[in-house]
Amino acid sequence: MPDGWRWDSTLFRGSAAHYERGRLPYAPDLARTLAAVLGLDGRGRLLDVGCGPGIVTLAMAPYVAEVIGVDPDEDMLAQAARQAGLRGVDNARWVAARAEELPAGLGEFKAVVFAQSFHWTDRDETAAVVREMLVPGGAFVHVADLKEPPAPTAPLPRPAPPYERIGELVRRYLGPVRRAGQGTLINGTPGREDLVLARAGFVDFERHVVPAGDVVDRPADSVVAWVFSRSDSAPHLFGDRRADFERQLRALLREAAPDGRFAEYLPPTEIMIWRRPPTFTDA
Repeated sequence: MPDGWRWDSTLFRGSAAHYERGRLPYAPDLARTLAAVLGLDGRGRLLDVGCGPGIVTLAMAPYVAEVIGVDPDEDMLAQAARQAGLRGVDNARWVAARAEELPAGLGEFKAVVFAQSFHWTDRDETAAVVREMLVPGGAFVHVADLKEPPAPTAPLPRPAPPYERIGELVRRYLGPVRRAGQGTLINGTPGREDLVLARAGFVDFERHVVPAGDVVDRPADSVVAWVFSRSDSAPHLFGDRRADFERQLRALLREAAPDGRFAEYLPPTEIMIWRRPPTFTDA
């Protein structure tokens, strides 16, 4: 887990309603690319850990016999179940649990996915448990936005959201150290997943980048939703100052774009895959 931080149930409290509207989507070909790389053919099972409102879970549902989304936030799971119903997805189910509570009697899987969620877990413990939940040769999948995307080749048609100024406003309300639930992230979230997975006995690393590059229209309401979808600016963190914060946030956005419209490039999506060895034995 992040240094000096302990998980608590308020990490994303109140964020579920803002998540899908505020978060940029993954690259459009993510699900198709991942299915091709993993050889998914409508059979087998896939587990999405830290699934949030089911964005990746539902995208992968057509490629497997059953997909399970696990998340400790009941509101996120309610959003996921609602979306599954709207889309007619009948091979998904939702489990309220933390990664540290796995295997939770869920059985074996061909792939276990962590989409920007692995850093919130006890990574060594979680990796070891996930290894045992995978069939031999099964895949541990880490999905994230590409951290250093290629430079854009053309100017945006509208102003980009003023993320730096938004961050300054959040810090004026919540303090200089990034908040996360009831705690803070003094050193941010951890990286080097490769070392964690190697310690757990995974092998055969693969990396795939799914290009995007499309220009996404961002109304001011979408940018506000993005702020409240984040763990470091979740609605509950502002307490009785939330309305004041939102008024200042919207004033900042009107100043940056009087017509209330922004644009930005959709970043590529990075897929990192490690495999459980076909005949793994503990040392």
